[in-house]
Amino acid sequence: MLSGDTGEAVRKRGAGALALSVEDAHRRIQQAALTESAVGRIGLELENHVVDLGDPARPVCWDRLEPLPAAVREAAGACAVSREPGGQLELSAPPRASVSAAVAALRADLDRVRAALAPHGVGLAQVGTDPLRTPRRANPSDRYRAMEEHFAAVGTVVPGRVTMNATASVQVNLDAGPRRVWPDRVAHAYRLGPALVAISATSPWLCGAPTGWQSSRLRAWFGLDQRRCLPFFDAGSRGTVTDPTTAWARFALRAPLMFVRTGDGLSAVRADVTFEQWVTGEVRLSGRSPTVADLDLHLTTLFPPVRMRGYLELRYLDALPTRWWPAVVAVTTTLMDDPVAADLAAEAAEPTDSLWSQAAHQGLADPRLANAASRCLHIAADRVPTELRPAVADLVDLVESGRSPGDLLAERFRAIGPQAALAELARST
Repeated sequence: MLSGDTGEAVRKRGAGALALSVEDAHRRIQQAALTESAVGRIGLELENHVVDLGDPARPVCWDRLEPLPAAVREAAGACAVSREPGGQLELSAPPRASVSAAVAALRADLDRVRAALAPHGVGLAQVGTDPLRTPRRANPSDRYRAMEEHFAAVGTVVPGRVTMNATASVQVNLDAGPRRVWPDRVAHAYRLGPALVAISATSPWLCGAPTGWQSSRLRAWFGLDQRRCLPFFDAGSRGTVTDPTTAWARFALRAPLMFVRTGDGLSAVRADVTFEQWVTGEVRLSGRSPTVADLDLHLTTLFPPVRMRGYLELRYLDALPTRWWPAVVAVTTTLMDDPVAADLAAEAAEPTDSLWSQAAHQGLADPRLANAASRCLHIAADRVPTELRPAVADLVDLVESGRSPGDLLAERFRAIGPQAALAELARST
């Protein structure tokens, strides 16, 4: 029973499930949002498009995908291995004590996984969207089936199909820090977002053609229900005191439900129903009130650019080829966790902190974002760990030339075609 709950507020249902009041739900979301800690650990999650090396244009069917984790789990070391709706393979690394250790460990695990997959004729491509193949669901799980049905019912079929099946990101997970810094820390994670999006966007092509967007991945996510996917916390002016756990609870309660548990499976919610409407009794689903388990499931369907899971999960970076993702991770972590770099970067990024759509669409072609990106990179370059400075210097040189990793990919797609370019990405190390 949650601290402060009463027998009247929380009623036992079924096999120990707990029915909630709206106050219980709000309190539980707040309590789980962030955990007090020191600052310094970093966890990384890297999503990879699975590519048939013999025929990159051919989707890799589930019958071929399903056995692969057995071949790669040992190779993945400490990483957890999971499969996304379109068959993307995700490596989730445990927290490490430094960004250098996190990058080195994930690179080693990724190299071993590539080697384990090669005998199966399969490669991994790190890029924000699959530039070639038509998005389609491969993973038959109840969760992804219900997600697909929800998107169809609420009129977001196209962005839903893309986000589920054709996108990949590198997620940076950082400690929440002491409670007193939470407002500034969450605001700063959002403040940096557009500049870092402009630097890291690598998804200018989709379905074999250019989209006109630098990050087609973010374009698709922003095309879903804004109550689920847009920022829940205003970066605001520095020094503004707003409790991010309260903002997160309000966001979660007002976000639409995607699916609910029914019997042994999940059933798509086919109407616009928020968790708040369900928990207050305004709407009933499956003939019952929501439980703690329903709330916990709902929280897994929220996808803002920064999500709170006890720690900060930065979700706004496209997956990048191995030449670039270590540098982007090092820059992001340094600008967040190094107090000197964070203070300087706050000033540099503040003028662009609301330019999410412009960053996804134009990237560094927007002069405001180009200026903020350049300043942030130079700030980080002087303070990243020594072993990562060459990679960061490479990225600085590229951005100073007016280009991003996504621009290089777009040039390659045009030069040799998306099929050859996808094969090249899948074979690269």
